[in-house]
Amino acid sequence: MPPSYHDPILVLTADPQVNSLVETLLQPEGFNVRVLGQIAEARKALNEGLPRLVILGEKLPDGSGLAFARELSDITPTTPVLLFVYQESTAVLKQAIQAGVLDTFFLPIRGEDLLKLVRNALAIGDRRRGWMQKETRIATANLRSQMSDLEMLGQLSRSITSQLDIDSVLSTVMDTAVSLTGAEESSLLLVDEATGELYLRASRNFDKSKEQGTEFRMGIEDTVAGTVIRTGQPILLDEENLKKIKTDYLVYSLVYVPLKTHDKPIGVLGVDNRNLKKPFNDYHVRLLSAVADFAAIAIQNARAFSNTDTERARLESILAKVQDGVIILDAENKVIFINQGARDALSLDNSDLVNLPAETALKNSQIKDLLERNGSRAEINLEEGRAMDAQLTPISDVGTVITLHDISMFKELDRAKSDFVNTVSHDLRTPLTTILGYVELVERVGPVTDLQREYIRHVQMSVHNITNLVNDLLNLGRIEAGFDKHKEIVHIDQLIGEACETLKDQLAYKGHRLSVEIPPNLPPVWGNPILLSQVVDNLLGNSIKYTPPGGQIFIRAEVESDQMILKFKDTGVGIPPMDLPFIFDKFFRASNAAGEAAGTGLGLAIVKSIVENHYGRIWVDSVLSQGSTFNVVLPLYEGQEEEK
Repeated sequence: MPPSYHDPILVLTADPQVNSLVETLLQPEGFNVRVLGQIAEARKALNEGLPRLVILGEKLPDGSGLAFARELSDITPTTPVLLFVYQESTAVLKQAIQAGVLDTFFLPIRGEDLLKLVRNALAIGDRRRGWMQKETRIATANLRSQMSDLEMLGQLSRSITSQLDIDSVLSTVMDTAVSLTGAEESSLLLVDEATGELYLRASRNFDKSKEQGTEFRMGIEDTVAGTVIRTGQPILLDEENLKKIKTDYLVYSLVYVPLKTHDKPIGVLGVDNRNLKKPFNDYHVRLLSAVADFAAIAIQNARAFSNTDTERARLESILAKVQDGVIILDAENKVIFINQGARDALSLDNSDLVNLPAETALKNSQIKDLLERNGSRAEINLEEGRAMDAQLTPISDVGTVITLHDISMFKELDRAKSDFVNTVSHDLRTPLTTILGYVELVERVGPVTDLQREYIRHVQMSVHNITNLVNDLLNLGRIEAGFDKHKEIVHIDQLIGEACETLKDQLAYKGHRLSVEIPPNLPPVWGNPILLSQVVDNLLGNSIKYTPPGGQIFIRAEVESDQMILKFKDTGVGIPPMDLPFIFDKFFRASNAAGEAAGTGLGLAIVKSIVENHYGRIWVDSVLSQGSTFNVVLPLYEGQEEEK
């Protein structure tokens, strides 16, 4: 805003005569004169508005006029200051100039001379303000232009992050390059990794009339754009140093900047003026470099998306053609992908199941139950006697993958094997009993030598081992076939006590220390007492068998939520890590247990079958040469099982 006569002229001196003279002289001329008594009042007046002129005294009631003149020069450099001095001298004039004072005066002074001095100071102040306003307008215009450029870069950034269509993004890049630099043409050249040449990927207003063929290409050697690729630095050319370039057309001015990903140039972004006689400058180079960075990000994103899309299509093609069923669910158990194998297994039609809830889309209660109880594996029985091994695998940031493997043939083979084993086992019982009976009669018919007696003992031991094997096979067959379906309320603490009593002689023989921790009022479970007793006997017997003399055995029972956890821990030989995945398989014995004690390799398989038939889980934690811990989890009795 230009100054007016209403803007005050501040007068601050210690001489009342000067104050009165100035006020009397200027007020009739229409000036707004304000006489102040102290520096503090002047500072307050400055906060209310900047004055047109300040007339100071060399000496002030509360300070130095020269010191306050310096302060005014910092606060309002466009406001002229006149200094009243008591005696004019070279030293005072020098100090006044250094303090930013425009001129000085002293008494006596004629009124017209003082008025002329004031008008001259006001004119100088007006010119200062005019210059300041002009510079401010120029700076504001530049700032607005830069803000507009930043906004355009922001729009480009939002376009890149919101689109995956590379052609649309590069079109926006070309428009932005032209708009920011005021250029006539823009072009984007990328390096062809196969040939090493540069080819035109996008352009705006680019004259293609002189291109050779259908695709514009240029080499990297001996070209301006190629120099940018080789050096990784931008190039700014104007009329004086611009020569005919490889593109076979002349331009007035040109800027090329590199596109880089991971500090490696992958292309060149350029703008030029061919008809418009307008040069570019370093600011345009910086703007174009920013646009080039956005373009490089867009290209990198597009390539990554293309590669991801290709890999996804390839993976979907593989999954679609595998015979096993594959179902992929998101974190909310909605279908992301389902292949034909899964559709065939679950008798689903070809309707679109993507984004449907699994329980709605799959229509299988067993899979629904597996998902609800957050299980990892289950056997799914389908129509026509088919069976599927369903396995759930959580995958972070994806959801859950369900695989369905057809195990119908294996189930049939397992049934045939079980039938064969049961038949053979039954048929073996009679001859084994006969052999054992006749061997026991040998010593009754006459005396035998010590060597003969040793042979008889080996025969009896072998018959007993085979008999135990047959009994275990028959027992396992009954459990797997589900013959022992009788269930009742079972108190596990009583079974543990009975097992400890039964095996106390074995514990004493090997010198083991047994520790049992059972909380009072341990809730019961719902199960078959004979089978659950067999679980406790087998696990405690194994701990005794595979723990060296003088070891420790711990049995602990605890309740967590709606389930009971049993732990059988020992300080035995442990299980080699490579054997742990197979420890519950039939006929499997750990590689370090063969010499420890005799066994059929069926005990843990029987235990696992019993636990799973009671809707429980069993697993083992073991450290070689330090011992093993067998963990059994069984659901607690809830009072509703009897009605089922």
